[in-house]
Amino acid sequence: MMAKTTWPKRTSLRPGKFHVSALAALALLGAGAMLLGQKPDLTVQVKVVNVPATVRDKHGQLVRNLTQDDFILQEDGRPQSVRYFAQDNDMPLTLGLLVDTSGSMMSVMDQERRASSSFFDSILRPEKDQAFLIHFDHEVELDQDLTSSREKLRSALQSMQEPHFSQTGGASQGQRPGGYPGRRGGGQHGGGTLLYDAVYLASDEVMNKQTGRKAVVLLSDGMDRGSKESLHAAIEAAQRSDTMVYSIYFKSAEEHPYGGFGGSGGGWGRHGGGGRGRYPQEQHADGKKIMEQMARETGGRMFEASGKDSVERIYAKIEDELRNQYNLGYTPDHAAPGYHRIDLKTKQKELVVQARAGYYGQ
Repeated sequence: MMAKTTWPKRTSLRPGKFHVSALAALALLGAGAMLLGQKPDLTVQVKVVNVPATVRDKHGQLVRNLTQDDFILQEDGRPQSVRYFAQDNDMPLTLGLLVDTSGSMMSVMDQERRASSSFFDSILRPEKDQAFLIHFDHEVELDQDLTSSREKLRSALQSMQEPHFSQTGGASQGQRPGGYPGRRGGGQHGGGTLLYDAVYLASDEVMNKQTGRKAVVLLSDGMDRGSKESLHAAIEAAQRSDTMVYSIYFKSAEEHPYGGFGGSGGGWGRHGGGGRGRYPQEQHADGKKIMEQMARETGGRMFEASGKDSVERIYAKIEDELRNQYNLGYTPDHAAPGYHRIDLKTKQKELVVQARAGYYGQ
């Protein structure tokens, strides 16, 4: 039986920015200290915004041979200088898999398990990468915390259960393996699909304390019912934690004008689910547009699972992207709190750049 797990404690660090030594300033300060017979013991810290980017040509093929000088970067309409540039396919990767296990996704659950297990086997390099697994329906559960073990991830995928519904339409109690303190509770009779809460928690409580390249793969029909957090809050959490969202969209029969959100019921502390959350919920949802927006604004990409594009093929495309990214960094010319829009393109106008839409300053 799978052991109960708990969410990692919150961190006070603000993602989207990290500190590096300003080499030129350190060199001058160090030289001055040595002239005075003192040991250089000063560190100059500067704010760096990290922008992973994928570039494609007009045929949709990845472009792998660009240099720093090929990019044009702006923040809030102001030109910025790219100071750090790399195309390092060996950079460590932190990967999260978020699986929608609500009733509308039951028909594709076995397909998702098989494809996800193969994906972990292919992309995860145990010596440098790590991954975690979350499922969500009327609650959000961390099935496997960060690990480099493919075996643990495969086991967690196999243990991931589908919801069982009673005759009244709610999830039967006792059908789910033990949860953990801090989880988000569900809507009425256990119903609901806490999509936004899942993205928020994965970003804010898991990815927030990680460094390097970070991405989550989200498998869902894009229909949220009962989340405490809004779509905006979920996207903001991903942006603050430098996490790219790669969404795999499954068309649902429930996507119609009356599908809506609006689950109701009690919750679990701050993260309790239900329709009486802190944010108003849309009444007319387009799951595909929601999945596309999450991906676009975080620098990821949306894929639609279909007969022409299976989950296995989509996973192969995601892996190819994650292994062929450019990593750009810049120091903003005007540090200010709030959201800042990023516009990254190349000097070759026919090329398409996929990168995060912005970041949050302190």
